[in-house]
Amino acid sequence: MKKIFALTFLLFSLLTSLSAQNAPEFSMTDIEGKTYKITGTDQGLKIKGLEGKIIFLEFFGHKCPPCLKSIPHLKKLQKKHKDKVAIISIEVQGYDRTRLTKFAKEKGMNYITVSQDDAGELVQYISERAEWRGSIPFLVALDTEGVVQFVQAGMLPESSLEELIKQLTAKK
Repeated sequence: MKKIFALTFLLFSLLTSLSAQNAPEFSMTDIEGKTYKITGTDQGLKIKGLEGKIIFLEFFGHKCPPCLKSIPHLKKLQKKHKDKVAIISIEVQGYDRTRLTKFAKEKGMNYITVSQDDAGELVQYISERAEWRGSIPFLVALDTEGVVQFVQAGMLPESSLEELIKQLTAKK
């Protein structure tokens, strides 16, 4: 019986190890120079350093009118919910880190901002997993466990984002 248990445990450990090795891993570096390690999971993403937070991963463009209109809402939400929400905006209309840093400063963006060049393969990964075809703004909302709970192409009003935060907070 001990041999069967030991063999089962060894097999489980091996499969768990192989599964972890096959998980896609990425990194992205924000305009402040901070690098985030990201692991793809079956149901979402694990972002090292943001564990336990609701994450709004937004793809936006510097010349997209709805994207520009949503910046004040995101700033307000980040300030109000800074302890439980992390907003990550990835600029996908061609700004490099230098230009994006200037843009973010001018707009007063108080949340994590990343150029597509500094997001590595993450943009392609999200594109494939969420079947994103380039429409912006594009939002992926992750709960505190990193599980995707909501995906939206197009701008959401601030009240809808507040409601989403409320629902994801209550989910705990």
